[in-house]
Amino acid sequence: MANTNQSVVPQAKDMLNKMKYEVASEIGVTLNKGYNGDITASNAGKIGGNMVRKMIMYAENNFSGQQSGTTNF
Repeated sequence: MANTNQSVVPQAKDMLNKMKYEVASEIGVTLNKGYNGDITASNAGKIGGNMVRKMIMYAENNFSGQQSGTTNF
């Protein structure tokens, strides 16, 4: 099975990592720099879910004027 855990845009990795810490702080979850395997699945899901919510809001706000069916990233 192929590894699907690769960034499509490698330059976005730092931005996503920063967003992870910002979202965790906003929802009251403490993340350490480095290893965070001891956080609960619930908290990890909250962080990921809120990250997706922010990315969707960003896309809706910034790409709303484009024609549907085309993406110009």
